[in-house]
Amino acid sequence: MILAGAGLYYVAHQDRTPGPQLPHDSTKKTLVVLGSGWGATSFLKKLDTTDYNVVVVSPRNYFLFTPLLPSVSTGTLSPKSIISSTRYITRHKARQVAVIEAEAKSIDTTKKTVTFSDSSDIKGAVSTTTIPYDYLIYAVGAETQTFGIPGVKEHACFMKELQDAEKMQDRFLDCVESAGFLGQSPEEISRLLHMVVVGGGPTGVELSGELHDFLEEDLKFWYPELASRMKITLVEALPSVLPTFSKALIDYTESTFKEAKIDILTKTMVKEVKEKSVVLQMPDKTIKEVPCGMVVWAAGNTLRALTKDLMAQLPSVQTNRRGLTVDGHLRVTGADGIFALGDCTATSYAPTAQVASQQGAYLAKFFNKLAKKENILIEKQLLETTEVPEDQKAEVTDKLGAISKQLGKLENPRPFHYSHQGSLAYIGSEKAIADLPFMNGTFATGGLATYYFWRSAYLSTLFSVRNRTLVATDWIKVKLFGR
Repeated sequence: MILAGAGLYYVAHQDRTPGPQLPHDSTKKTLVVLGSGWGATSFLKKLDTTDYNVVVVSPRNYFLFTPLLPSVSTGTLSPKSIISSTRYITRHKARQVAVIEAEAKSIDTTKKTVTFSDSSDIKGAVSTTTIPYDYLIYAVGAETQTFGIPGVKEHACFMKELQDAEKMQDRFLDCVESAGFLGQSPEEISRLLHMVVVGGGPTGVELSGELHDFLEEDLKFWYPELASRMKITLVEALPSVLPTFSKALIDYTESTFKEAKIDILTKTMVKEVKEKSVVLQMPDKTIKEVPCGMVVWAAGNTLRALTKDLMAQLPSVQTNRRGLTVDGHLRVTGADGIFALGDCTATSYAPTAQVASQQGAYLAKFFNKLAKKENILIEKQLLETTEVPEDQKAEVTDKLGAISKQLGKLENPRPFHYSHQGSLAYIGSEKAIADLPFMNGTFATGGLATYYFWRSAYLSTLFSVRNRTLVATDWIKVKLFGR
């Protein structure tokens, strides 16, 4: 125990006290990274910054572990437990990396420049600037898709950013407290305690499960007069929830939700979100207005304005409405020096954290090899242009031959290939489901054991010892003391 504590202290101390870094080098190429999500962060972790001057531009100065965002919305986890400072990653790199908290406003593909502005509440004398780039890593992600449905932006809570989860938690507790206000009618109590989650993907399902846990493990003890009135409804336009999972796991999830008294409305479309209700188109095409206290929107992604502007600069080759078209090496078609990854691209892969993370790691490896290739070319040119004594010519010839072999290996890098590591989702009641690759097929499992596997998998995926410690501590605190 003492040794484990000492080991943890040593690792934590190393994390908190990064050593000196190489300074900015004007002879190196400038590599600008837009974003701080899964793709960008994975890229930064794997990139050897020795050969580049790296600049990171993002509206938030931290990485957010999005799969655990539903746990923050119900107080299971603290917000700080699932974020990791971008500077934590960049301060441990070999060369200094400039991290700028700002929002990219425009990209000039001809001049190869990026213009960005400070989007924070407090601004300095300079809040907008333009910088040149040699290479641009475009990883800005996507924003929530509302499908143009009236009232979604005005009245629904989203579940994409940290502030969304905190806002949902506040609104949920406000609904509970308002339901307990003296003299409230039974009809109004039922409305206030009805939570509607829109979107039957992993986020919507996990959020519904977390809300149920909050009710069963906490609210029914502190609000016994209200707990029995709480209602959770999950709305999905498709024929089933979790469409990417196997049929057996979909059925298991639906039966678990039925036991937990979570209503699932499939083949049901939202037509409008009002302040105190949601208007639904039922499977039989009838329109029904359902009173509710809160609507959480967890349905779909759409392109950011910056991505649309970038595509508009390349109208002849960027015609896919789903996102940027890239080649096998993630180079943006028609744009010199721009590489794109994650939710802003139109590929055959699902827009998941797992895909973006693997793309980031691939690109880092690609740029590490690119730098190595350029260094070898410089060495080759130097050997070819330098006069050497007669007795050393054989040695130089051998070196040039070895260099040619190295260049041959680096000449044609392999294209990106996604390796699916499985799908996980928490469904509440200390149960989780998993679709895992096994031999040439998949292995589907669900239940309590899968729930512990889900937790251990997420713990191992977190980017730092600090985050793993904080998340594990939060889970222990909730088990002992509640939310």
